Parts: sequence; C-alpha cells; structure tokens
Amino acid sequence: MSILSPFRADEAEDPDGSARRGAPRRAGSGFARFAAFVEAEIGVRLSEKKRTMVDGRLRRRMSQLGISDLDSYFRHLFEDGALDEERTAIFDAVTTNKTDFFRESAHFDHLMDVAAPAAIARRSGTGQPVKVWSAAASTGPEAWSIAMCLASLADRDGAFNWAILATDINTEVLAIARRAIYPESMLGPLRPEDRQRWLMQGHGDHRGSWRIVPELRRRVRFGQLNLMDLDFSIDTDIDVVFLRNVLIYFSAEDQTRLIDHISCHLAVGGTLYLGHSESMVAHRSDLRQVGPATFVKAE
Repeated sequence: MSILSPFRADEAEDPDGSARRGAPRRAGSGFARFAAFVEAEIGVRLSEKKRTMVDGRLRRRMSQLGISDLDSYFRHLFEDGALDEERTAIFDAVTTNKTDFFRESAHFDHLMDVAAPAAIARRSGTGQPVKVWSAAASTGPEAWSIAMCLASLADRDGAFNWAILATDINTEVLAIARRAIYPESMLGPLRPEDRQRWLMQGHGDHRGSWRIVPELRRRVRFGQLNLMDLDFSIDTDIDVVFLRNVLIYFSAEDQTRLIDHISCHLAVGGTLYLGHSESMVAHRSDLRQVGPATFVKAE
C-alpha cells in the first residue's frame, strides 16, 4: 500500500507489509482467524455477533468467486493462500462509511472562524498552502464540506492557497468521492447558497444528481491509506486534521497509538477534530482541548 501526498511528492512503500502490526494470530474458527486478521491490519474489531454483517457485505465478492458460503470463503483465504489478493475486498467490506455533508456542524463553524484563519496567518509569507487532512473521508462529503468552507473564506476575506488530502482504507468509497456526484437526498445539510455556488445540477440521465464544481475538485486529492500503518507519506506540518468517528472502532491501545501518530503530523498551533464521542481519547499533553471534540497542538 502506498499513498502520494498532495503536500509533497514522495511515497511510502510497504511492499511486504512490514510496517503493519504483523500477521494475525491463529484462532480456532475461520471467522476468528478472519477477525484477527482484520484487527491486526486495520484496527477494526469484529465480534462473532458481526458474522452476519460480514456475510452480507462479502456476498457479492463470494458470488464473483463462485463461493457459496462464508466458511468456504475463509478456507479460500487461509488454506488456498488467497489472503493477500483478497485484502482490498475484505477491507472494503468491513469498514463502515456513514457520512454526511457538514456532519457535526460546530466543527465547520470553528474551522471557518478560528482554525482556518489561524492557519492562514501561520502560512502568510511562506509560499505554503494551508493544509487540511480528512483522514477517514468515506464517500467524500466531509472533504467537500471542508473545501466549501475554505473556498467561502477565500471569497469573503481574500484569496489564499489551500489544499486538502482525503484518505480512506476503502477503495470503493474513494471512487465515489473522486467522482463527486451525489443524490439530492444527501444535500439536505447544505444551505441553498452553498448548493448554488458549489454544485452543478445533473440533467437527462443524471437528473436528481449533483456534482461538486471543478473549482473545488481541483483542490482535493484522494488516496487510500490504512491508519494502522506505521508510516504515512504525509507532511508533518498539517494545519487541520479531521479524524472523526473512526476511533470508536479501535481498541484503547490502538486509539492511543493513532492519536500519537496523528499528532506527529499536526503543525504546532494546528487543530484536530475528533468525533463527539471520542474526546476522551486525546489525552496527550501537547493537545489542548478548546471546544467540543476540538484540540489544538501546543508548543
């Protein structure tokens, strides 16, 4: 797995998986081995209660392979040696992708009023863009909401350079995010003026769909990233990080580890947004809470 950062041009290569936490422990049942593999690779914990969910989400993939049931699929993975080639399909199946435009709207108000202006001031005279990372981008509404905020701020207060990196482990949702086409039913949180300014209405076969305008699409780069990897090819002076509603799927140990890692990529004075149920995770001494699930990296 590798990802190219929009903030610099190098890549992190991990061809043999050595940067991950290691192979899954052996367990008695196929599902237990599968769950151990998923947790070791991407941090998501799957109890036996999730078996039906996993079965449903992998049903299309099993059909493509001519496999009739989940236990046969597990044998395909662990006995037939197909685990590596099925890695992407597995990660796409087990990750949760609920997202909305301007979800937890207080964070976007803070971005517009506090975090982005502070970042603009830090970048003034440096020739560097304001850098924002949507670390669990899903199908893209969070990244596009950020883009609308930054572009609106530039319209209001004067132009400045900015760039957004949006990452996710799930390749299927990233494909949707890159297309930037959304149904009318997803646009409820948008103000009428934002819809008019930042989206184009579909016609003909695309009636009922809307697409993000090219002006914003040029500013956002999407890439696959596993948050459990030990090396991100991402700058260490990012101004704003959105890491929301992800940590709840990880163990306490992995939550702490990820926050430590994310903090290393956050600029001094930069802002970290977590999900509102995740605030207690960010207990590093250099992260000062300044609002609901909102933290600033201290010197």
